[in-house]
Amino acid sequence: MQQMKKTVPGLVVAGLRGGSGKTVISLGIAAAWSNSEIEVAPFKKGPDYIDAGWLSLAAGRSCYNLDTYLCTPPQVEHSFYSHCRDCDISVVEGNRGLFDGIDLEGRTSTAELAKLLNLPVLLVLDCTKSTRTMAALLLGCMHFDPDLTILGVVLNRVAGKRHENKVRDNIKQFCDLPVFGSVPKLSARDFPERHMGLVPMEEHSLATDSVAAAAKVARDYIDLDRLHRACMEIASRVPSREPLENPVPARQVPATVPSVSPPSFSSKVEVEPPVVGIIKDSAFQFYYPDNLEALEACGAKLAYISPLTERVIPHVDAIYMGGGFPETHAPQLAANKGFRERLRELARQGLPIYAECGGFIFLGESLLLDGVSYDMAGVLPVHFGLSNRPVGHGYTQVTVVADNPYFKKGETIRGHEFRYSTVLDLDQTQGTMAFAMDRGKGIVNKQDGFFRDNVFATYTHILASGTPSWAESIIRQALAYRDR
Repeated sequence: MQQMKKTVPGLVVAGLRGGSGKTVISLGIAAAWSNSEIEVAPFKKGPDYIDAGWLSLAAGRSCYNLDTYLCTPPQVEHSFYSHCRDCDISVVEGNRGLFDGIDLEGRTSTAELAKLLNLPVLLVLDCTKSTRTMAALLLGCMHFDPDLTILGVVLNRVAGKRHENKVRDNIKQFCDLPVFGSVPKLSARDFPERHMGLVPMEEHSLATDSVAAAAKVARDYIDLDRLHRACMEIASRVPSREPLENPVPARQVPATVPSVSPPSFSSKVEVEPPVVGIIKDSAFQFYYPDNLEALEACGAKLAYISPLTERVIPHVDAIYMGGGFPETHAPQLAANKGFRERLRELARQGLPIYAECGGFIFLGESLLLDGVSYDMAGVLPVHFGLSNRPVGHGYTQVTVVADNPYFKKGETIRGHEFRYSTVLDLDQTQGTMAFAMDRGKGIVNKQDGFFRDNVFATYTHILASGTPSWAESIIRQALAYRDR
């Protein structure tokens, strides 16, 4: 007989807008609870690599992304419950404003996710130059969606005790919700920002100290024991539900496209697992745990490779190149000529290579920065530059319009893009575009997924739990390459 799915205590940390301070508050709560020997399962709502990396460091375990655009609601539920089954409590950091979604119904919003997972919301209020208005905004949130449980608030960027008391008194008078803490204005020294988010944890030389500072902020200014008790009390009132089936079918794969069974490596004597090289260092760091685990679940052995520090490429049967900030490491990447030449040679030999965003840049011919051109790997006939503003940002939806090694023609795929790079020159006669953009910008002319032979590069990031055919295709190509 199947076991009932247990109720998982937790909370969603949300704000009224992006930049309200919920990331530092989420980090602080997760780190402080973890330091108190409370096992915390961290999650990030929406497509995000940087905040998820910091949350992973704070909680001491992988942070998983939950997104109802990239995945079906059952897939999101399955990810959440399977990754916190051995934890004491979950902390989910929201994104943007609490109710901000892609349509009038609030689909893909933080509020939608909180209701899907039966989790209460801790609202972070940026109180800058406001007092009574905070109560009005909070009251509006309480009445905007009566089905949403708002646990309480944390006041952020408070100017002093007098300011704090005014806000507290108004919330008590008009909202009757707990104020779990009041955080003063903090210096940005511990969490410097780049582009539209925090600096990646891998590039922050004082990452551990920064998380420790966030934990101290939480301990000093938030009543963590009271917050923990409130989460446990709410969880005790949520009934357990039937377990979710696994695997969860993907929304993105039409019924006309047959599903693909992953290769089986149960007999390692007969079939050795293919080796998939993961290009990962401070230049290439944007990888969802779901994607790496999906490759392993399909039988891959992962080998991590750094084009910044390694001169040779070890034996691999395929390569997966994630995104990152190659522009901040362009001189080092260009200087590693041996690595670039070897990658180009392997590509010519048919090595399967799948690259996203920053990995796409490294596969190109060059990257132009401040008038200086830096040589990249030269695998694909593309020259890149860099803009001061985002060139592509947000959710994407693509239709596969050309036969290619990794996706079925006619398949619809949902992903996201976030890039400052610009395509200065692209010789489309030397390859094929696999994707037509139904939503998003893509590479050029509403097209994405440029490929030649077994090399595939795209600005669209996918989440493997929402696109299960991706990992299976990489393993299939790796085995075929090894057999050749």
